[in-house]
Amino acid sequence: MRGLYNAIVDLRAGRRTPEDVAKTALATGFAVSILLVLMFPVYWVVTASLSGGSTLLTSDGVFADPTGYNLEAYRTVLGGDRFWSALQNSLVVVFVTVSVTITLAVPGAYALSRRKFIGKSNVLYGYVLFTQVGAGLSIAVLVALYALFVEFGVNNNLLVLGLFYAGGAIPFNTWLLKLFMDNIPVSYEEAAIVDGASQWQVMREIILPLAKPGLAVVLVFAFLAGWNEFIVAQTLLSPGNETLSIELYGLATGSRHSTPWTEFAAFAILFALPVALIYFFAQSYVESGLSFGGMEG
Repeated sequence: MRGLYNAIVDLRAGRRTPEDVAKTALATGFAVSILLVLMFPVYWVVTASLSGGSTLLTSDGVFADPTGYNLEAYRTVLGGDRFWSALQNSLVVVFVTVSVTITLAVPGAYALSRRKFIGKSNVLYGYVLFTQVGAGLSIAVLVALYALFVEFGVNNNLLVLGLFYAGGAIPFNTWLLKLFMDNIPVSYEEAAIVDGASQWQVMREIILPLAKPGLAVVLVFAFLAGWNEFIVAQTLLSPGNETLSIELYGLATGSRHSTPWTEFAAFAILFALPVALIYFFAQSYVESGLSFGGMEG
């Protein structure tokens, strides 16, 4: 309302023309329309998870009757052992993925940002290339990966799966964190070293605190790498050792007669909730980390 009031005041004062106000209104309306289109699937899944029965559609339209909303689907999902077992497996995979990625990406990014050595540019290009080649060779890589894991007897191991995800996440996140560390003034480190700080103290008390936004971005990306991935997990893990993404897929395809869509929608909401919460609490860090803006010294 205040924006509308300011627009009217500016229009009367001659600071803005009617054409400017019309363009602003059209741009705002277009942005709101795009937001509504993007949020519609989320709204629909939420309403579907609250609907009664096992269908997502009604005879009156695509939305369930609001008077019949209930939490029965959530009770069914949370009351079963499959969800909690899959959640435990997913947390194990994510913990390994995030911890290994952070542990190796931080010193790697610092070395690439601060140290000069032969082949540094080639290492950077190789890091970026490693993150892009896999998409084009995904099927061949998947077959070779499965054969290799079976050969060593680790095809049904959650820890190894987490290490694999970390291996795929480390190159890109190291490069991303390196770009952020490039914006941290070297003078801060030099001043700390002059005061007698060791290299470890410089890293712990200077680099890491100033790199919190970049670390938040890496944390979110590493979490997503271990939490959302389905294809490799479905290929390598055996029944009884599934992650949440596999269970969600199994819920949609496990029945020959009908799919419990309301339970599927509730499961999908619970599956997406941790990602939304992590991004919500780390939002300010993530936004500043992705901007890679200059720092005031």
